[in-house]
Amino acid sequence: MDALVDRNSISRIYAEVTRAAVIGLVVNLLLGVVKLIGGIVGNSFALLADAVNSIGDVVTTIVVLFALRVAQRPADAEHPYGHTRAEGIAASNVALLVIFSALFVGWEAVQRITVQHDIPPTWTLWIAGVNVVIKEVLYHYNVRVGRQTGSSAIIANAWDHRSDAFCSLAVLAGLAAIRLGGPQYIWADEVASLVVVASVVWSGTQLFRSSASELMDVQANSEFVDHIREVALSVKGVEEVETLRVRKSGLEFFADIHIEVDQHQTVAAGHRIGHQVKDALLAEFSNLRDVLVHLEPFPHLHQMPSVSIEKPSDHHEE
Repeated sequence: MDALVDRNSISRIYAEVTRAAVIGLVVNLLLGVVKLIGGIVGNSFALLADAVNSIGDVVTTIVVLFALRVAQRPADAEHPYGHTRAEGIAASNVALLVIFSALFVGWEAVQRITVQHDIPPTWTLWIAGVNVVIKEVLYHYNVRVGRQTGSSAIIANAWDHRSDAFCSLAVLAGLAAIRLGGPQYIWADEVASLVVVASVVWSGTQLFRSSASELMDVQANSEFVDHIREVALSVKGVEEVETLRVRKSGLEFFADIHIEVDQHQTVAAGHRIGHQVKDALLAEFSNLRDVLVHLEPFPHLHQMPSVSIEKPSDHHEE
């Protein structure tokens, strides 16, 4: 059963997600460069760890942007369901890269923790403080875009920004401890960097779990599924929805729905109702890429009233 998908609506969703990703990329690149220079000049390993975190985010965003372009390619002979899973594949691979890079930084911090070095200058605190504010603003912006578009990659980026804000807060606390406590608290810089590492590993693990879950065709959230069921039931001629499966693929969804129609109707009439269900769903949900409709008779076998059949009596009245 074919219906035209409102590609303009889904294109707008992709455009909004891409815009949010580009803004994050530019900000992370600028912050990464500033923190890298600040960490090298100011002799702060915590700032260097935070810089690696931001540069890692830049790499992540570049991969996500590439995946978004691939995901918008139309279906072809080799990919009849389209290329929407490119986002999930990219997110899962990037998550592993982020985790391993963070563990490497953590190992360096552990080796450095007992080594004496110069106290970072006061201006390094300003770098960490400004980073906290910028990252928190990016978190709120990305959460809003992610919820509006249903993009798991942007939601993941939002929480990555929030974890970055906490990382910078840890760096700020470590640098402040050194400035206030003196050389005996020089270890606070490495401890702060380990907090950064722990936060990055946690966010990378969450990103990997969510992206891998999508690749395994997990059912969409119950609210979305219930809304689809309500719209299908509102179509005239649909008596019941027997089965409804909805899987997420990138920014879009695929639905398989079994509807029950009057068993006495003609095949043509049932086919027409199926078309109407598909058209209604694609019109209502711009992020539904395709809907497969299957017809079942109503009342269904398990709904047929039981009929009592009396056994003929061996005796009859005369």
